[in-house]
Amino acid sequence: MTKYVLTRLVTLLVTLILLSLGVFLLMHSIPGGPFDLEGGDKGIPVPPAVRAEILKTYGLDKPLHIQYLNYLWRALHLDFGRSFFSPGETVAQLIGRTWIVSIQLGLVTFALALVVGLALGIWSAMHQNTWIDYVTTTFAVGGTVFPSFVVGIALLVIFAVILQWLPSGGWDGPQYWIMPVIAFFLLPMSTIARYTRSSMVEHLKEDYVRTARSKGLPERQVVLRHALRNALIPILTILGPLIADLLTGSFFIETLFRVPGLGRYFTTSILNRDYPMIMGTTLLFAALLSIVNLIIDLLYAVVDPRVRLAR
Repeated sequence: MTKYVLTRLVTLLVTLILLSLGVFLLMHSIPGGPFDLEGGDKGIPVPPAVRAEILKTYGLDKPLHIQYLNYLWRALHLDFGRSFFSPGETVAQLIGRTWIVSIQLGLVTFALALVVGLALGIWSAMHQNTWIDYVTTTFAVGGTVFPSFVVGIALLVIFAVILQWLPSGGWDGPQYWIMPVIAFFLLPMSTIARYTRSSMVEHLKEDYVRTARSKGLPERQVVLRHALRNALIPILTILGPLIADLLTGSFFIETLFRVPGLGRYFTTSILNRDYPMIMGTTLLFAALLSIVNLIIDLLYAVVDPRVRLAR
């Protein structure tokens, strides 16, 4: 187990280095820059002398391979530089300040999506090909079809504008969380529900389930203790990307409901050519996804003792 974890961590480090190189080359290959003379839609129009001084300050006047090696050396010491558009903060400080909000939003959303998704999937599988199955499946598919920003706009119009029951935006208390969480949780809930139903339908037909029922065990114990535990493997597989996606926020949700989270920086940093933020947010998402997947792999052996980690 220890050797497996260490091997995965070394692989993670190599992956992050290769990813940083790819992202660095891609973002510098895009035409334009954060301090273009013309300014453009997002660039800052500055005189040539001032621009040259700014480029020197941020080390952008050096050759690309020198820039990358300098960045890599600083990043290995957890120094990701300063944001071009928030020079008063380092990238680490900016991510730390905004990621807390995205984590709160993501954890609440994930907890709700997991509970509702598992419940709908199990309930649907237990009543396969009945009206209950059709209704829950339709609801799960609907959560996949409607984009989160469409659901968010509908919630704003109904509950904030027409009924005026909820505040239109912010993150100052539980009443501000309701609409962002509902708009954000539909897609992961639907995904979990569909995978749970599919896996449970397969395992409810297995011989060990029939044996458990023949012994007179209560149906709840048969479903939750026997069938669900074996059905969790494919469900755990999809949870890794879902958790990483939820914990890093959503540009649409955070913009629509004025949530001061990290999600919008994934998009605005690219539009602004904010190189340090692009690198920082990309590496954060990659590291989080890899770590979550490692935890999921370790959980396989906990859920199903027959699973053994590869040497």
